[in-house]
Amino acid sequence: MIKIVTTLIISTILFNSCGNYQNNKSDNGSVSIDDINKLEEELFSGEITTPDLTKAKQLAEFYLEYAELYPDDTLSPEFLFKAADISMNVNNPKLTISLFNKILSSYPDYEDVSIVMFLKGFVYEDQLNDYANAKKCYLEFLDKFPESDFADDAVISLKNLGKSPEELIKEFELKNDSNR
Repeated sequence: MIKIVTTLIISTILFNSCGNYQNNKSDNGSVSIDDINKLEEELFSGEITTPDLTKAKQLAEFYLEYAELYPDDTLSPEFLFKAADISMNVNNPKLTISLFNKILSSYPDYEDVSIVMFLKGFVYEDQLNDYANAKKCYLEFLDKFPESDFADDAVISLKNLGKSPEELIKEFELKNDSNR
């Protein structure tokens, strides 16, 4: 889980500077990279200790609008990923799954597609308690990305799917007792 949190934080803070992005607002007043940069700076400046959920949701909307307006831009899959990250962290799992599906179908060569696949399983498991779909996602992830940094996490998740924290603690205690 630490790997997940670290990856999400890094991916959210870092800004991918490549792409054919649009710097200024278009004639119809749509979102621009400048708008996104400004809001990212406000949200992720070192001074803020508690994220502003309203601004976070607005940033997710900016990401989505940009990706919709410029689907061929190299930034679009990254922006969809960032929007999914925000959605996941504000506990909107259905939107998160939808965004992950969009990335997987529209951007199969996206550099973080393995993370998207893993996190899709995680959202099904952790936020939706949909263990059948979580299992399907984890198995597909392991089939396509057996060497991923998250492969061990997927195996552990599969092993523990649907178990309550109490059940996990009991299993851990039993394992410790048998090792003594």
